[in-house]
Amino acid sequence: MASRRSSSHSSHNQRQCLDRCWSQECDIDPLILRARLLRHQGLQSQARAVEQEVRPLF
Repeated sequence: MASRRSSSHSSHNQRQCLDRCWSQECDIDPLILRARLLRHQGLQSQARAVEQEVRPLF
């Protein structure tokens, strides 16, 4: 049972760390930030569409 609490606590800490990272908008392209936000919100197909916009053309 203790491992469950520890795992849950660890998961909560990881979630808080991720949330802090999401809020830090450094010099990353705004489209990349948008794609990350969409993925974070569970909108996978919209995130893939935005990611297509930031792919380099060869």
